[in-house]
Amino acid sequence: MMNLGTFGIYTFDFEHQPATQVRDSVQELEERGWRAVWFPEVGGREALTQAGALLAATEQLHVVNGIAQIWAREARATHGASTLLADAYPDRHLLGLGFGGLRRPGVKPLAAMAEYLDELDALTEKSPNPAPRSPVRRVLAAYGPKMLDLARERSLGAHTYHVNTAHTAGAREILGPDAFLGVEHPVLFETDPAKARATAREHLGPYLDTPYNVAKFRRLGYPDAEIGGGGSDRLVDDLVFWGDVDTIAAKLRAHVEAGADHVAVQVIGTEPGGTSLPHWRRLAEALLP
Repeated sequence: MMNLGTFGIYTFDFEHQPATQVRDSVQELEERGWRAVWFPEVGGREALTQAGALLAATEQLHVVNGIAQIWAREARATHGASTLLADAYPDRHLLGLGFGGLRRPGVKPLAAMAEYLDELDALTEKSPNPAPRSPVRRVLAAYGPKMLDLARERSLGAHTYHVNTAHTAGAREILGPDAFLGVEHPVLFETDPAKARATAREHLGPYLDTPYNVAKFRRLGYPDAEIGGGGSDRLVDDLVFWGDVDTIAAKLRAHVEAGADHVAVQVIGTEPGGTSLPHWRRLAEALLP
């Protein structure tokens, strides 16, 4: 398994910034000692093309799709692109897969993911070069026990998003000691409780109103009364770590203590269209060796 370091960066910033700004930012992250950058696929930029651009702009940084949506492209396209990235940038690209994109009616996520992995594996077996310079490495977005089981059996491990430390401990138990567990967690540099919770609720809003996320939060132990109405203080404080840099760093380390191999830190609360780079600098000083 590639060494992503204990802490990395998770960001939506690169979904909207000009390519030159993205290059400058990711190069500074590498210079400051960050070993891994994670990014989603929600803003219109194609996941594997974006990964290639970030890899090309850096020399040693690990680039992780968190996640590439399985319903956004056929398995053949994912196989071709990820195989090329593995060959061109050995041991630096990690393909994170999750259900997303234009959903197929009547197909459940677990079955869809298993079928997608079957297609990827079949394409690998049929490849004229079955042993590429570097193998495609993949993890699955997983929350419930069945998807975590699939992640353990069919990939290097799991990637979680917006979970509490209790979930991290439970996921480690299901995955066992050897599978990779990467945990994303939002942070907010704000010490005023009212302001912090207001910003956190704005960030969490879309996640508190979609069926799969609501089901996830119920499994995390939050009753409907705490999920509705923008989320209870307990839920908000568990899912968004806010405060000064030392407080935030201590809370992030709790995921590691609970069993995470890697924690990808997502800074929220920046101005729309802005950059999280100043906060990444502060986090580097607090979290990196």
